[in-house]
Amino acid sequence: MFNRFTTLVGAAALLAGTASAQEVTLRFGHYLGDSPFLAAEQEFAAAVEERTEGRVRIEITYAGGLGAGNELLTLTGRGAIDMAAIVPGYYADQLLYWRAYQIPFVFETPRQAMEISAAAYDDLPYFREELSSFGVEFLFHQPLGDYYLTGPNPNCDNIDALAGMKIRSFGADIPKAHEAIGAVPVSVGVGDVYEALQRGSLDYSFLNRGNILSNRLYEPGPYSCGPVMAITGHLIVINEDVFNDISAADQAIILEEADRAGAAYINNIEAAENAAGDAIVAAGGTIIPISDEELAKWKATAPDLLQNWVDDMASRGMGDQAAEVATYWRAIIDAN
Repeated sequence: MFNRFTTLVGAAALLAGTASAQEVTLRFGHYLGDSPFLAAEQEFAAAVEERTEGRVRIEITYAGGLGAGNELLTLTGRGAIDMAAIVPGYYADQLLYWRAYQIPFVFETPRQAMEISAAAYDDLPYFREELSSFGVEFLFHQPLGDYYLTGPNPNCDNIDALAGMKIRSFGADIPKAHEAIGAVPVSVGVGDVYEALQRGSLDYSFLNRGNILSNRLYEPGPYSCGPVMAITGHLIVINEDVFNDISAADQAIILEEADRAGAAYINNIEAAENAAGDAIVAAGGTIIPISDEELAKWKATAPDLLQNWVDDMASRGMGDQAAEVATYWRAIIDAN
């Protein structure tokens, strides 16, 4: 994705000797709590401050301190805050294109999902245009590890046993995968999952191993079964007006560090998730593989959720564009 800032690099070279001394502190709202699994974002903020010699500082406020996960896009777009981590599935009726990256059973691995995201952002206009319509600029995309069911019952590796179980869900498409096997999808924010498992309002969480570990979900839910699916995670975005007010030289630095952060996320995801799995087991949790046969049974029961998305987009007058996205993705997936 380095081509997205090459024009700014030329401007930066011209302005390097006369860059504005104006300083800005960017307020970055995050829905997740502070944890080592956000290291790429923390290192991004530190690198931007260092390379701009303090002209651009990024202050991250965690755990919804500047707004809930389903509020951050609006808050950033209207300038109430400057930057945010945005979960596309929380905005299923607004981020119609980006939400597709959180459709179950499309991508084989987190790395594949992220590589397709990077390629499609460069080659198709719809993702950039959609964010711009909300007044924000894309910086980088967070990968997620494979998703696991986590709860107090070890039968989460049996698809038939999940019928009637209350499973943590979100967005427009993941609930359909849960409903396909007779489970009951329940919308619960990441920070509320621990208590929901304790109280029994959830039978199983549905998160990656990194979030299972950082939220200590192995305590109320000692059994984690998976992997079930691979999707992408949140987007890091910045208010367009705020970004445009930053000098071209510092914009180029921000975009270069954003690309480095995105690449670091991809390169570290497998190791980080495997380490999280080891830590869960060391803390007393048990990870149970779901067999290929059971997972195939689940996928066979679920509808073609990518085609469902295309059909939904067609009902909104964007069927040709969505079909182009789906064809583009499938060509990459089939080639692998």
